[in-house]
Amino acid sequence: MRLQGKVAFISGGSRGMGAVEAALFAKEGAKVVVGDVREEEGRSLVEKIAGEGGDAVFVRLDVTSETDWEAAVAEAVERYGKLDVLVNNAGVSARGSIEETTVADWDRVMDINAKGVFLGTRRVIPEMRKAGGGSIINISSQLGLVGMKESSPQYQASKGAVRLFTKSAAIQYASEGIRVNSVHPGPIVTPMTEARRSDAAVQQMMISRIPLGRYGESEDVAYGVLYLASDESSFVTGSELVIDGGWTAQ
Repeated sequence: MRLQGKVAFISGGSRGMGAVEAALFAKEGAKVVVGDVREEEGRSLVEKIAGEGGDAVFVRLDVTSETDWEAAVAEAVERYGKLDVLVNNAGVSARGSIEETTVADWDRVMDINAKGVFLGTRRVIPEMRKAGGGSIINISSQLGLVGMKESSPQYQASKGAVRLFTKSAAIQYASEGIRVNSVHPGPIVTPMTEARRSDAAVQQMMISRIPLGRYGESEDVAYGVLYLASDESSFVTGSELVIDGGWTAQ
């Protein structure tokens, strides 16, 4: 098992990519903490993981709240004794041009997608230091690398912020054995992309930009995250793992 003996915390872990990552991590031997505001879905997921022989617990977490992060990480460490892996997975999308974007729209997306990553990273570093090191995986986007007219400015800005924050954190904590990397998925079949996928014209436009000719699946991303969480990536930090079907290769 690739994560045997490790304790992993996944924010936004109740559904979509986070839920698939949680289930895969548990199958690979990790004890998994699922943090999310969606309590019913989160508790249902950990019950499913337990039913399949895994070890998981749900904690309520609003990633924009410093006190929520403090309580959630404390609960994780109290239950499992340490913390080895953090996946900053929670995120939201948005639409609209710069002129159509309100300050409230901007703040909401930046708070969840960027500030949430900062708060989670800051909170787990002391615990990873105690554990002798760890791996932090920040979920960005292919739109954290390139622009797109049809996506909102705040979404793209937030994902670009995650990319550079990741490199800053990686450099600051490399000497302590704490690795920090970003993952950049392209369009993935998740609840977050459902609205766009339901519009045939928009879906065709998106697929036309993907050389592999399809949306990705959550499993495509989860296996990349698994690699970064495992000791197989022990010499990888400050890097960008792009899982986008070739979008950014053009």
